[in-house]
Amino acid sequence: MTPDVVTEITREALYTIVLTSAPLLLISLVIGLIVSIFQTVTSIQEQTLTFVPKIVCVFVGMMLFGEWMLNDMTTYMTKLWADFTIYIR
Repeated sequence: MTPDVVTEITREALYTIVLTSAPLLLISLVIGLIVSIFQTVTSIQEQTLTFVPKIVCVFVGMMLFGEWMLNDMTTYMTKLWADFTIYIR
């Protein structure tokens, strides 16, 4: 296995990780920003207030994007295992 093949596998893996995790991270970021603005406006300084909305919204995001995320990861792994003979040389 050449360094180019290892670099390509690593690049594809990192791209898949970033693409798969982006929706949930963006949801968490937006909800955290909204809750922070709400806390600033109302002068509520409770640290645990941000966790519950984030957790609920991330779970909803997992329900919405879960099938696509799993399909994306499965496609990558299927492609990786289909080319397995290239890697053992």
